Amino acid sequence: MGKPTDNPAKGERIAKMLARAGLCSRREAERWITAGRVAVDGRKLSSPAVNVGVGAHVTVDGKPVAAAPPAQLWRYHKPAGLVTSHSDTHGRPTVFERLPEKLPRVISVGRLDLTSEGLLLLTNAGDLARRLERPENGWTRRYRVRAFGAVDEAALARLADGLSVGGVDYGPLDARLDRRQGRNAWLTVSLKEGRNREVRRVMEHLGLTVNRLIRIAFGPFQLGHLRRGAVAEIRGKVLREQLGSDTPS
Repeated sequence: MGKPTDNPAKGERIAKMLARAGLCSRREAERWITAGRVAVDGRKLSSPAVNVGVGAHVTVDGKPVAAAPPAQLWRYHKPAGLVTSHSDTHGRPTVFERLPEKLPRVISVGRLDLTSEGLLLLTNAGDLARRLERPENGWTRRYRVRAFGAVDEAALARLADGLSVGGVDYGPLDARLDRRQGRNAWLTVSLKEGRNREVRRVMEHLGLTVNRLIRIAFGPFQLGHLRRGAVAEIRGKVLREQLGSDTPS
């Protein structure tokens, strides 16, 4: 049977192990540990600075912790009006309150702000979430944008060179006018990093007010015809094809 160890080269941190098992977040796991609720091989822990090896018998409140399930990924069509958070200090409804009960505990890959909608990836594995969020993936985030105001197509074209707004440097964006609809216009905007509120701030810099923002793709994963509020699993085969050997088990 495995032993707890203080050597970070062996095993994994107990809080990470509990989070991977789907019981809680790492932060919450640390609180459980300091409260004396977690034991390894019968020894109650008082500090989260402990690694556990394969085969260690871990319990929470005396109940055994099962091995972490395989990494899974889901597409979710986030409606506008939900906060991408497990809780909200202002009492606003959250994404995780509205998910189907059949889902295990999941976290989001990146975020969509309160009024944004569309594709949000969800996973039961923190390692997978971090892998998908890496800028070095070079994955394109693509959005359908409805904006109020007069569109200058030459200004849209210049976004391909990147720009600075309010002292913040943004990388290249591909922005194309799809159609005009009265005083509004529909555009398709693609970018690599997707900083906080980047699309809205760049459009505002061009004199446009975004009144609808829908993410339709995150890298190779597409929103497609997934209905609003629905969840669909991305099968393991597809995940392995996209991530190869980097797919967490």
